[in-house]
Amino acid sequence: MIKVEMLSTGDEVLHGQIIDTNAAWLADYFFNQGLPMSRRNTVGDSLDDLIAVLKERSEQADILIVNGGLGPTSDDLSALAAATAAGVELVMHQEWLAQMERFFAERGREMAPSNRKQALIPATSEMVDNPVGTACGFALQLNRCLMFFTPGVPSEFKVMVEQQIMPRLRERFVLPEPPVCLRLTTFGRSESELAQSLEPIPLPEGAVMGYRSSMPIIELKLTGPATQRAAMEAIWPEVQRVAGESTIFEGTEGLPAQLAQRLRDQSLNVAVSEQFTAGLLCLQLSSAQAPLGNSEVLSARPETLMQITERAKAFALQAGSAVALVVGCLDDEHLNFALHTPKGTYGLQVKFSVTRHALRIRQEVCAMMALNMLRRWLNGQDVAAEHGWVNVVDSLEI
Repeated sequence: MIKVEMLSTGDEVLHGQIIDTNAAWLADYFFNQGLPMSRRNTVGDSLDDLIAVLKERSEQADILIVNGGLGPTSDDLSALAAATAAGVELVMHQEWLAQMERFFAERGREMAPSNRKQALIPATSEMVDNPVGTACGFALQLNRCLMFFTPGVPSEFKVMVEQQIMPRLRERFVLPEPPVCLRLTTFGRSESELAQSLEPIPLPEGAVMGYRSSMPIIELKLTGPATQRAAMEAIWPEVQRVAGESTIFEGTEGLPAQLAQRLRDQSLNVAVSEQFTAGLLCLQLSSAQAPLGNSEVLSARPETLMQITERAKAFALQAGSAVALVVGCLDDEHLNFALHTPKGTYGLQVKFSVTRHALRIRQEVCAMMALNMLRRWLNGQDVAAEHGWVNVVDSLEI
């Protein structure tokens, strides 16, 4: 099995001042290419530490993706660390230097002398093109390991991985067939409850049932080798049965995107009125390009369940939308939702603790609750059905 690792660099990454989105993206991308990572490391802006970890991983890994440290400033040390670890000098890559000069000239800017540093690469390395930025990457063989050095800017990094690094890996290695990963996402069930219910299911050899908890959802992932696809698909209906009505979507597209497609398929648009969720619901739907009607965010004003349900009906008429979702305000640990549809108007009241989770988490729970009401109606299900740990205390239909 090919041993693939990633090394992220920079004090800002090590100290948590920025989120390492590149690492998450690369892990997922490589997994889907049949190259699951075996390790990820992070090192700060220390030349000695960088040299040490490059030498160490060169004896253990087959492929190492080094991310960051290729900029023009004094704390960008990846090229120097690579050259030192390999025992070679840094040399000026004249073609890349000319490319950088053209890059600045085309934009009417003068290239600063410090940018010349970005064209210095180890003498024994191969330049890796960066079609969207000024920092070239490079590939270097050190002991058993093929190392790729990439800039930290996500838009540059992703293009280089897809267009430059992945083709080189396919030429150099015989890549295994990507593993199978069957996914579904639940809302309203606890991780321990799901795990207890799924544990008795016998899994095919090499397959693993995984759980990703990210409040307010839990994703179930059945992952295994491609050779076990048929066996995994054969037990998947049992996983679906256990998840039951808590399942809100399958795959990775996300609930807002799937609702957006369902609404478009039925030529429906939805208007949204929000209080407690403060625009989060509208943001999620608009980001998925859902067909939105006129929407609004209101200041908190307590309403009874009947009042918010009647308001949803009037709001849909006012907005000229066939469907309307309304989220009320939090009032003494109670919050009301309403959904107006061409077939009726529904209201739900839920109760939950205001001290258990941070405000943003509670807003996300409520946004998911509203989306789930819409999902259930689109599926022809009762919007007031059991929602697990979400305590529904009242419902009505007008």
